[in-house]
Amino acid sequence: MIPWFYDFSKLCVVTMARVLWRAAATGTENVPGTGPLIVACNHVSYLDPPVMGCLCPRRISYMAKKELFAIPVLGSTIKALGAYAVDRHGSATAAIRRSLNVLQAGGAVGIFPEGTRNRTGTVVPQIGVALLASLAQAPVVPVAIRGTDRALRLGKITVAFGRPVAPSAGRKATRDDLAKFTAEIMNAISALARGTGGDT
Repeated sequence: MIPWFYDFSKLCVVTMARVLWRAAATGTENVPGTGPLIVACNHVSYLDPPVMGCLCPRRISYMAKKELFAIPVLGSTIKALGAYAVDRHGSATAAIRRSLNVLQAGGAVGIFPEGTRNRTGTVVPQIGVALLASLAQAPVVPVAIRGTDRALRLGKITVAFGRPVAPSAGRKATRDDLAKFTAEIMNAISALARGTGGDT
């Protein structure tokens, strides 16, 4: 990540988002200012990463499918913004290791637990976010973004940041533990999306 480039890009994106879509965030006080952090968000549009990222008070590093890094200009741009590659059809070991490096350095990682855009609500969330939180002992801030799927109609976009949830400490998490923690995160995101979550 190149900090000055990230901050400049964030200013540009947030200005555009507020002008075009009246973008606004709630619950930003729930985002810890320092320390390792995972930001877990629902995913309905390609706009979700830049919009959520520009409204989050922390710099966020995202996993991105490796094919994006082969695209001229885009690849070098997202790399400068802190993105790193994940092979969705291969082993996730390298992406997990890179995520752990970011977290162990006190950074924030943005993850979409469903792994892909989920406009219908039928995509089953993966346990990767719970596994990463458990390995790094990092809190997870649930986030719900609304309106990006209607961006072409210039509707309002809102991003709600919920209270952090923490993985179990003191023992190695079982697969059942990871499944339960994933469900807890997704339930928190759903509550925020309905406007019933604790985002203040």
